[in-house]
Amino acid sequence: MFVTHEATILHADVDAFYASVEQRDDPRLRGRAVVVGSGVVLAASYEAQAHGVRTAMGGVQARRLCPHAVVVQPRMSAYAEASKAVFEVFRQTTPRVEGLSIDEAFLDVAGLRRISGSPRDIAVRMRAEVLKRVGLPITVGVARTKFLAKVASGVAKPDGLLLVPPDGELAFLHPLPVERLWGVGRVTADKLHDLGITTVGQVAQLPEATLVSILGRAGGRHLHALAHNRDPRPVQVRSRRRSMGAQRALGRTPKSPQGLAVVAAGLVDRLTRRLRKAHRVCRTVVLRLRFDDFSRATRSLTMSRATAQTQPILDAARQLLGTAMPMIERRGVTMLGVSLGNLDDDGTIQLELPFDRRTAGALDATLDRVRDRFGSAAITRAVLLGRDQGLSVPLLPD
Repeated sequence: MFVTHEATILHADVDAFYASVEQRDDPRLRGRAVVVGSGVVLAASYEAQAHGVRTAMGGVQARRLCPHAVVVQPRMSAYAEASKAVFEVFRQTTPRVEGLSIDEAFLDVAGLRRISGSPRDIAVRMRAEVLKRVGLPITVGVARTKFLAKVASGVAKPDGLLLVPPDGELAFLHPLPVERLWGVGRVTADKLHDLGITTVGQVAQLPEATLVSILGRAGGRHLHALAHNRDPRPVQVRSRRRSMGAQRALGRTPKSPQGLAVVAAGLVDRLTRRLRKAHRVCRTVVLRLRFDDFSRATRSLTMSRATAQTQPILDAARQLLGTAMPMIERRGVTMLGVSLGNLDDDGTIQLELPFDRRTAGALDATLDRVRDRFGSAAITRAVLLGRDQGLSVPLLPD
């Protein structure tokens, strides 16, 4: 089991990333409530968050909560460049960096004390370097486990640094609300609150079997371990993705089956282009849904042959969407996502394909070259013409 005896894992998280980039680049926005995105909130500055504005909230609700907020349109290229600069600082701090998203990572600084100082000293210098070179505030949590380091950074926000000493882990963790446990969302929190369980310490006092009876085998065992700070996962330098996905927030207005099919087509088009660019193939297509009551559901289909071609993956996504429509009509849908799993390198798979499938692959490749040269909007599916396909959010490399 991987657990050190010293707090050497850092969780670094740029504060309100998109909004902070906007405030960095426009001095007039500093100290003001900033909301990135008008239809759906992509990010909110801490000044806006103080009024209750949250990511993924509808723009109308955000403006109602914070009428004086400045609403800016997202600039994805600026966020991608800022992310690259932040991760360059991470990699210069330690070679052991595990990226979680474009603005968040775990770093393992074990073994660097002699050349770089204590983990806290390293975190202090790294925060100063990110501010100096990238101009962004970053919060860092330091602990023995990945879970506790992430909790510490959440508690330290905004623009803070918090080290949890090994002899004070449970004293720090147990008074916190159950929502701080990794994986506890609104539904799980409501179940626990209904039983009078509001703190991590109260979760820790329950036998594992009791938690399993409340939350199911996987959820119960997971929460029982985290409530006792049992997290043996090491920081892992990035390996190739095991899956890739994209999603689209839809708001709360009713959606027609045709409209949802168009959204799915846009997501698949975007994903399969990424798939081919990364020289990967997939076998499993997953449809992800979030409903009006914030509950979620997934449906998956594994194809008989791995592929990177758009059409068979789109066919699978449409089939999944068709089976999910009765549930969508009953419960409403606020988010639709598509994930591609069972990824593998493309290797020599094209040699095994019959002629007609090779032809389809050649067509996809031609379309990719056109888009690379003239932009992603240069050529598109007829069903997507004139339709807003949502934003292409910057991602870690595939």
